[in-house]
Amino acid sequence: MKYALQVALYAFLISSGFVSAQIPDTEYSEGISYISGGVGEGETTAILAEAKQWPLTLELSQLENGRGVWIFGVKIKVMNTKGKAVFDAIADGPYMLINLEPGDYAIEGSYQEVTQKRVVSIKANSSQKISIFWK
Repeated sequence: MKYALQVALYAFLISSGFVSAQIPDTEYSEGISYISGGVGEGETTAILAEAKQWPLTLELSQLENGRGVWIFGVKIKVMNTKGKAVFDAIADGPYMLINLEPGDYAIEGSYQEVTQKRVVSIKANSSQKISIFWK
């Protein structure tokens, strides 16, 4: 509940013009760069514009009261074909851009004790989006 209030306050501040939205800072996990966020319309727009430059975009949401809502706090883990974790971070918003090298990976997203798995093949000079949806 505390996080929901923070998100609502931040969204209000952005829409009111008190805070100008920009893309969140680049962070690193296991040497892999990533950007996570998408709280508020301005930040979402900035991240989605930037997504075209990143190999992988994750979109995170869940079903709540019969409709899809964006979520954050999802633990994202990426494993290579040998099962070794090459990335491990918490999403700060409904979008996560991850700068993975070309290759095949298994992605695990854990939210409220439910883990979802996806397989992705990253191609050179290409970007793709994977949506992970919790019910």
